[in-house]
Amino acid sequence: MLAVNYTNLRDNMKTYMDKVTDDYETMIVTRKDNKNVVIISEEAYNNLMENVYVMGNKANYDWLMESKKQLEEGKFFVQELAEAGENE
Repeated sequence: MLAVNYTNLRDNMKTYMDKVTDDYETMIVTRKDNKNVVIISEEAYNNLMENVYVMGNKANYDWLMESKKQLEEGKFFVQELAEAGENE
């Protein structure tokens, strides 16, 4: 995790944005009066929101945990999928 003050960020915006997107860094921008800001990439944000959605719905969470348990216990099978246009 990076921490940078507002002035340094402003002077080196491209460099810091590249670190966030290319190196998957999370950046804290420190400001006066502890009004700090966290910067993450759009990809990281989308992953976070998806996890919040899945984990925030009890039915989804329970289904996911049951599926995980079945996988860990070896209760799964592999299914071959036919390509579209095959067998026509």
